[in-house]
Order: sequence, then C-alpha cells, then structure tokens
Amino acid sequence: MKKVILSVLVAGSLVATSCKQEAKEAEKKVENATEAVVEETKKAADAVAEEAKKAVDGVVEEVKEVANDSAGDVKSALEGISIPEFKDPKVGEYLQSYSEYAKEYLAAGKDVVKNAELAKKGVELATKGKEIVGSLDAEAAKKFTGVMSAIQAKMAPAK
Repeated sequence: MKKVILSVLVAGSLVATSCKQEAKEAEKKVENATEAVVEETKKAADAVAEEAKKAVDGVVEEVKEVANDSAGDVKSALEGISIPEFKDPKVGEYLQSYSEYAKEYLAAGKDVVKNAELAKKGVELATKGKEIVGSLDAEAAKKFTGVMSAIQAKMAPAK
C-alpha cells in the first residue's frame, strides 16, 4: 500500500512539475508572438504614415502650382470665378463683360422686361464670343471655354 501511494505521489509530482514548465514555455511563446505582432504593427504604421506624407506632399505641390498659375488671374463679377490672363487683352475684357452680363441676368431673375433687354446684350456677346474664339490658339481656347462654361453653369439656376 505504501508503495502504491508513494508511486502515485511521485507520478503526481512529475506531472505537476512538467505542467508548470509547459505553462512557462507557452507563456514565453505567447509573449514572443505578441512582441512580434507589435513590431510588425509598428512597421506597418510607419509605412502607412510615410505613404500618407508623400501623398500630402504631392497635393501641396499641386496646390502651389495652381496658386502660381492663377496668380495673374482677374476676379470676375461672379463669385468663385476668376478670369485667367490671355495674350490678347480683349479676351479678358470680353470675359469680364460676359461675367457682368451673367450677374445682371441672375439679378433679373424672372423679370420679363429686364430679361428682354438682357437678351439683346446676350446676342451681342455671343457674336463677339464667336469672333474671339476664332482668333485664339488651342490652349487659350481651352482656357476661354473653361471660363465660359463656369459662368454659364452659374447662370443655369436662374433659368
């Protein structure tokens, strides 16, 4: 009987001792895995931060270029629209007069008398616009068309 009890106690102590070591080993493995995950997360966060910085720098450069390009622009009579510089000053004057016409058109709203007067002015400006577009080179014509589209887009809600 003593031998059986003694054998069971020895076997139990061996099992208990080996389980503690396995638990310590498992704890170390978990700790090492956690450290590895933390390191990889830091590396990924650094990479994302670097890419975001590059993207922001690129956008800042584009904004600077646009700001430099529009430094010579002239404000039009309509809010939010600027008139770029053209080689021929008549083009800028035409766009300025057209934006003033658009402002008057928007102010007139549904007033029939004012709209009748503005219709005549609109026809004159359209004729003059066709002449000006014919005298422009491709790049200037593109800028001119862009400004005209912006002005006409502002006029659309009044119709």
